[in-house]
Amino acid sequence: MEESKEYIETGILELYVLGQLKPHEQKEVEDMAARFPEIRAEIAAIEVAMEKYAFSHAIQPDVNLEKQIFDKIAAGNSSQPVTVTEKPVSEPMQGKIVPLHDEKYESTIRGLKYSLVACVALLVISTFALYSAHRKLNQAHQQIASLSIDNEKFAATVNYIKSENKDLQEIAAISSDPTWKTVKLAGTNISPRANMLVYWHKKGQHVMVDNTKMALPQNDTSHQYQLWAIVKGKPVDLGVFDAQTKPAKLLLTMKEVGDAQAFAVTLEKRGGNVSPTMEKMVVIGAVSI
Repeated sequence: MEESKEYIETGILELYVLGQLKPHEQKEVEDMAARFPEIRAEIAAIEVAMEKYAFSHAIQPDVNLEKQIFDKIAAGNSSQPVTVTEKPVSEPMQGKIVPLHDEKYESTIRGLKYSLVACVALLVISTFALYSAHRKLNQAHQQIASLSIDNEKFAATVNYIKSENKDLQEIAAISSDPTWKTVKLAGTNISPRANMLVYWHKKGQHVMVDNTKMALPQNDTSHQYQLWAIVKGKPVDLGVFDAQTKPAKLLLTMKEVGDAQAFAVTLEKRGGNVSPTMEKMVVIGAVSI
């Protein structure tokens, strides 16, 4: 509906009725008329209006005009002009008579042409303004998205620094607290250079792994390291962890244990095992008394 209304308001239908359009423009109007009944109705209304305009300005020849013409012919080369008496048409005639040089008619056509030119100019300006606004809006969206990503990265960095600082303070507190035992785990035959530190608080039964003092071979996605406490000669599961070159946390909290003679780490399938695979023991360390 909006499309047909805007098309009617361009003034192109008046030019179509007057026969002032190029062939491809005429075809465009006919295609639009085939699509929209309101455009067909508008064309019919314009034709009726043009017909009424023609009737109102038509001139009917005087009944004596024919005799005057033949008298002129019979008189030969006479310099006297033939006087033609005009009288207005009282009733509509069957034929359409459109004056070729009517000032009101030409003024109307000029007005329509000027209106059409103004509409086209306004359309061009509006299209350019819309394109410019759309481009600026896209640029603003991109800047907002970039700022959002930067803000997320900054927030993640701040959180990491806070967490890292907290872990460092906790490591310092553990090292200076005599109720915490520091257990050094050394490499076995399958990985002689491996080593790590475990902090154990016997009374509180807390067990922590120091990620900053860990030197274990990088495990793949199918395996994990599993920490064991040796309690009265039997292994007790204390949980699994990954060896990371850039650990997310400096301290890893493991499962609690109240008694232990030693700690050991084996390489197991991801998720851990119910009992240690002894041939895959990487490090082991005894608890000093």
